[in-house]
Amino acid sequence: MATRRTALLLLALTLLLAGQFKCPEQTGYFPDPVQCDLYYKCKQGEAEEQLCPDGLVFDDGNPSQARCDIPANVECEDRNELQDPQPSEGCPRANGYFRHSDPQVCDKFFNCVDGVPNVLPCPPGLIYDDSRSTCAWPAESRRTDCVHSKRETLDDGFSCPEGEVIGPNGRALPHPTFPHPDDCQKFYICRNGVMPQRGSCPAGTVYNEVSFKCDETENVPGCEKWYEDDAKKASN
Repeated sequence: MATRRTALLLLALTLLLAGQFKCPEQTGYFPDPVQCDLYYKCKQGEAEEQLCPDGLVFDDGNPSQARCDIPANVECEDRNELQDPQPSEGCPRANGYFRHSDPQVCDKFFNCVDGVPNVLPCPPGLIYDDSRSTCAWPAESRRTDCVHSKRETLDDGFSCPEGEVIGPNGRALPHPTFPHPDDCQKFYICRNGVMPQRGSCPAGTVYNEVSFKCDETENVPGCEKWYEDDAKKASN
């Protein structure tokens, strides 16, 4: 398939250099040799110029189909030219996926349709990788500008600390937990290490930051009389 595509592209380039685009085959859809979002509809050997919507490029994988797709899904190879962009606020081009306009917001991106931007979130812990037009783990992304990206903060000021948390088994915890500074029963969960949520132990137990689990009060230094003190407060 790749060899046939290359042969058709070379033939189209040769014909185009000789003058007007000439169809390499009688019927089908064929790419322009230099512009990736431009293609030709051939019918009975007659070529009609077609242009993908701004932001999309022509996928020449199947000559029987006229298909435009995002650049990340198409191998344009030497077809480097594109139509002039039609930008709008939040959309460098009218269609496609683009990084958020705030350079510190790495976990959201714009889905632009006909120049209208829609903000979409990445799953917790992932950032938007515009080289692949998808969300990816930071270590797998080609972006280098997200080291100091904004982190979610709860209304009490807690945000997930940087770095891995090693559990009792010597492995990094995928969803580490942290103690509440003032309440032995409560704790925080960091989903995928970055998304903070509140947690609470069942009544009668307290959070143990050594085992990362809820535990009996006598096993947690400083929380042995937590419920006794709580009962005294309630009776006053």
